[in-house]
Amino acid sequence: MGALKIVALGGGHGLYATLTAMRYLSRDVTAVVTVADDGGSSGRMRAELDVIPPGDLRMALAALMSAPAALADRAEGPDRDRRALWADAFQHRFGGRGALAGHPVGNLLLAGLSELLGDPVAALDELIEVFDVDGRVLPMSLVPLDIEADVSGLESDPRISRCIRGQVAVATTPGKVRRVRLLPDDPPACAEAIDAIGAADLVVLGPGSWFSSVIPHVLVPEQLAALGRSTATKVLVVNLAPEPGETPGFSVER
Repeated sequence: MGALKIVALGGGHGLYATLTAMRYLSRDVTAVVTVADDGGSSGRMRAELDVIPPGDLRMALAALMSAPAALADRAEGPDRDRRALWADAFQHRFGGRGALAGHPVGNLLLAGLSELLGDPVAALDELIEVFDVDGRVLPMSLVPLDIEADVSGLESDPRISRCIRGQVAVATTPGKVRRVRLLPDDPPACAEAIDAIGAADLVVLGPGSWFSSVIPHVLVPEQLAALGRSTATKVLVVNLAPEPGETPGFSVER
């Protein structure tokens, strides 16, 4: 029997934690990553280069590269130190006050390779091969997405909801999120991600920012259909505590 095929869906720090854990179970781990981030370095690159936001993709690569189980699989000594160094380099942010300030090295590598190869999936696969990383990292969609939410509690009448647009705005606006959607509302799925879900033995969704990293994965129609067809065991991981700005007062059931 071959290695357990695992697909982990999410984004940001939640997906980083999931990937680190899944690498203890199998080398065949595929990350499917949200592409709606509009803050920080990713937001700047979206605006300036019209690329899918690289930040969560970078974090997923770093997780697969630096997971303790991944390092243990490799030779001890200089090779291990080199992998750990490059995992840290991917996450390293430039300081200073110039144009590069705040940009992680990994974001720049991903954006540059995507421009050079004309394909973000090819860029991700190239980095996986160059750094000899087990597993794969794929975007949820090949176009940058926006998150839009209806939030109540911002007006004097609690029955009235206000439309809030943008991942950062949704995550930081006080009030209660009533509904969330993606723009465009029928985004193209990543074909390689659909294939990975179809071949998976285990699919893990969450934890993470619920309305900006978790729910978006079921708002891409083609990906939702693939999850519905999948015969894999499916695991939903909820957060340890409510996230301010997103799920205050939520029970596990809600």
